[in-house]
Amino acid sequence: MGSRAFGQDHHFSQFYETPMLRNPSLAGLFNGDVRVQGVYRNQWNSISFPFQTGSFNAEYKFAVRRSDDFMTVGMQVHYDKAGAVALSTYHLLPAVNYHKSISQKRNTYLSLGFMGGPVSRRLDRSRVTTNNQYDGFGYNGSLPDGEYFKAGYSFFDLSVGMSFNSTLGLDEQHSLFAGAAYHHVNKPVNSFYRNINHLPKWVYSAGLKLMLDPGSHLTLHGDYVDQRPHRQFIAGGLYSRNIGEEESTTVAFHGGMFYRWGDALVPVVKVDMLPFTMSFSYDVTVGKAAGIARAKGGFELSMSYVTYLRSEQSAKYAQKCPRF
Repeated sequence: MGSRAFGQDHHFSQFYETPMLRNPSLAGLFNGDVRVQGVYRNQWNSISFPFQTGSFNAEYKFAVRRSDDFMTVGMQVHYDKAGAVALSTYHLLPAVNYHKSISQKRNTYLSLGFMGGPVSRRLDRSRVTTNNQYDGFGYNGSLPDGEYFKAGYSFFDLSVGMSFNSTLGLDEQHSLFAGAAYHHVNKPVNSFYRNINHLPKWVYSAGLKLMLDPGSHLTLHGDYVDQRPHRQFIAGGLYSRNIGEEESTTVAFHGGMFYRWGDALVPVVKVDMLPFTMSFSYDVTVGKAAGIARAKGGFELSMSYVTYLRSEQSAKYAQKCPRF
């Protein structure tokens, strides 16, 4: 499968709750006009300085007049902090996605999305210790560290993606999507020391939703990430049961499991009380990393809000609408 994914971009176990970080062309694939999502991850509390990562995204989808096409505009905010030197990264990434209808018989769309904006990285220089600060008696913080690097820098980042989504079955009760995205298209400089370019990254995503009966369904998700020399594969599924017999029921429970290859098992529990949804997951670390984590992986908490707007351009009043 390749080497384990160390030293690459930040990631979430609830990757399906961060659509634009996967692929900007996945923005807008939901039942509604507006979606707001937030995910918080705290990883490896057994070490002195655990990793803390947060994601916030907002999307607005609207119909393009006199056609079955739609457009989605959104914003992705991302934050990460890790390590003894408080290495912090901040992303502010506007996004736009166009959904082109390619079938007159069913909901079938080809989407092209772009996302780009400023990224800032900082560390606390006062927490940095080097060999130059050790004298013959031990560490001496009054000595200069002898290093020449910036305490922070910024760059512009750009991503592009394409996806296909469609309904399936005689009554169009099932649905699927597949897509690919290329991140860090402009290969920005990403280093405190020298002009080292950011590693480009390919993300291949797919999902399948199968209606089992009027009150339950099975949802499968998978991502393969190639940011050479690092690769990562995560896949799994959720079984969902509505409190009632119709898919439109406002209360539902979900449970399932995901597996990140060679790294962790991820049990997930999710509750819908529409228009709100809350989900909790915990990484059970496996493989070589289990010894470092001492059986303490990482937990994630996500929340989302999805609604329709009273507008002539609302997806609610359209015969077709990209959704998953």
